[in-house]
Amino acid sequence: MPEPYDVITMGRIGVDIYPLQTGVPLARAETFGKFLGGSPSNVAVAAARLGRRTALITRTGRDPFGDYLHQALEEFGVDDRWVSAVPEYPTPVTFCEIFPPDHFPLYFYRQPKAPDLEIHSGELDLDAVRAARVFWMTGTGLCAEPSRTATLAALRARSPAPDASGPPRVTVFDLDWRPMFWGEGAAGENAGAETARTHYREALTHATVAVGNIDECEIATGEREPHAAARALLGSGPELAVVKQGPAGVLAVHRDGTTAEIPSLPVDVVNGLGAGDAFGGALCHGLLAGWDTEHVMRYANAAGAIVASRLACSSAMPFPHEVEQALADGFIGAPAGTAP
Repeated sequence: MPEPYDVITMGRIGVDIYPLQTGVPLARAETFGKFLGGSPSNVAVAAARLGRRTALITRTGRDPFGDYLHQALEEFGVDDRWVSAVPEYPTPVTFCEIFPPDHFPLYFYRQPKAPDLEIHSGELDLDAVRAARVFWMTGTGLCAEPSRTATLAALRARSPAPDASGPPRVTVFDLDWRPMFWGEGAAGENAGAETARTHYREALTHATVAVGNIDECEIATGEREPHAAARALLGSGPELAVVKQGPAGVLAVHRDGTTAEIPSLPVDVVNGLGAGDAFGGALCHGLLAGWDTEHVMRYANAAGAIVASRLACSSAMPFPHEVEQALADGFIGAPAGTAP
């Protein structure tokens, strides 16, 4: 059997269209850049930037934007062998507005249906999924069929975990709550949250790591207080719960009682949208390296802060020397030349 991948991610992909000016509404923006987007796709890029052998399971449209995404994945060093085309649906496009430090509206164009929700369980290479050292899936993959069944099939292939004498194997559930994918309007969002919670609970029983911000943790567990949310996540199955708190830092609680509360690095925020994905790729890297929980969280925090200081997401993912420098400096500015 081929050497297992360090990281396989599964789920959303698309083209991010960003105005090349900050503080300008879309209605007035005149110049834009296009970038590979989608949280699990960006996580794969982030892990590859840190030297990990990564692959992505997703689907695009059969169109020029789909061709662009294959090209971008190749350039970033992410294996695209499981990225296939869906002729019926266009490749998704996402626009954003950039109002630093904390307002970054997103406008998703994923109608009539996103190709990445057309992943079928019968098409999965479950042997590769089972063998990967880290498998990363997201809550968005549970929002519609056939993606939901395929995502759960991949999780079941990973469960139960191997015995302690074998190589470590990590299954990460990125809670990734996007209410617009689960229902429209206030009533629809409430119904969508309840539906999501049901499927999240099932997925959590197969995960070894759960990662989410406060809102996402509330969807999964009903808890908003970080320590209570972490305990609730651990009670659902994972061994490690990671609660991201934005400027307040990150809380990580392991089932063995280890707790790490890490403050954020001071940063001049340009665009906060890719920070969580950089955090995710660095989290995978640290877990694969066997670092202790506090070291992993500090490293992942620094990677996320670096991307928050840059305009783009995928192309802004840091290299190891950049993360190490940020940790040594203890702060992150907005380096010249980081904007595309």
